[in-house]
Amino acid sequence: MSALSIRSLAGSRAFNRPFIRTIASARRQAFETIPSSQIRILRSVDSVRRWRKPQYLDHRIVGLVPTMGALHEGHLSLIRTAARESHHVVVSIYVNPAQFGIKEDLASYPVTWESDCKILTELDRELADDGGNLGRISAIFAPTTPEMYPSGFPGQEVDSKGSFVVLTPISEILEGGTRPTFFRGVATVCMKLFNIVQPEKVYFGQKDVQQTVVIRKMVRDFMLNTEVVVGPTIREPDGLALSSRNVYLGERRRKVATVLNHALKAAESQYLNGALDRESILKAADTVVTNLLNEQSELAPEKRVKYEVDYISLADPLSMKELSEVDPKQGGILSCAVKMLPVESPQPGEDLGHSGGPAVRLIDNVILKPSAEV
Repeated sequence: MSALSIRSLAGSRAFNRPFIRTIASARRQAFETIPSSQIRILRSVDSVRRWRKPQYLDHRIVGLVPTMGALHEGHLSLIRTAARESHHVVVSIYVNPAQFGIKEDLASYPVTWESDCKILTELDRELADDGGNLGRISAIFAPTTPEMYPSGFPGQEVDSKGSFVVLTPISEILEGGTRPTFFRGVATVCMKLFNIVQPEKVYFGQKDVQQTVVIRKMVRDFMLNTEVVVGPTIREPDGLALSSRNVYLGERRRKVATVLNHALKAAESQYLNGALDRESILKAADTVVTNLLNEQSELAPEKRVKYEVDYISLADPLSMKELSEVDPKQGGILSCAVKMLPVESPQPGEDLGHSGGPAVRLIDNVILKPSAEV
């Protein structure tokens, strides 16, 4: 065929259409990555599914670590665990508005995309150097709200209409009593994430203990083909559980925030010393929070910290229902929620915390292990 004939054919519609389609297809297959990293950034459901399909065919294990960003060592501990057990780790970063109430801190929730990407890049290099890992961080799934709620975001009100996953009565007690839409939002977004990523394993932290019970129940009741792995709570040296919300505390409230862990450890001590009844166990925790609050109340406004105790709970490890007595064969869950009130009399130059130090709700828990494990 002459060169002229080839040029003529190249200019024809019959030649160009498949050629253009091939280029477009190649472009669609290219994934955005974090600069200087092999970690892909997937922003759509379609891109996740295109990335995920070869993993099925190659029989690769995919682990998912759901987060709302503002990554800390607690998240990194889960990712390390996932990398030991999975060929590919996907970290989702999505601040889900459905799990915030209409009066909660969605607008001020820390958004730290650039630092999160940097943290994940550094962690991925660490994982690559560790020969004990099965895999590394392969992708970040960072969708928008329209992508996650294709029919439109249904709203944050209790009576909002839309497609939700609701598990009762566990979503109505403890955290759910104070935040009635929280677990509806958590379960709904996790169902979506599980359906999108199709992970063999999902990883959650023990700090949000009721959330782990809700997710396990959802996986069991809806027969989802994924394993829920719960990692231990990661703490500061003084016992404060790591949380993305700790950035709100500032210096003054940060020192007092350890009251949760101190109260729970006092209650745990009663159990370890043989107490099984609710009154003896919880009285120890209540004494700690009450005594500290009284001490703070005696200080001048420019020095003190005030807080409100939402609940101190002794609950069944499977249902989160309150226990009158611990079955030593089953153990229990001690949990506590405290609302740290804004600083009364801010001093010049005082560190009030992120976003001016609004009221911040902290939670913590301790697992009472069955007697055979103690």
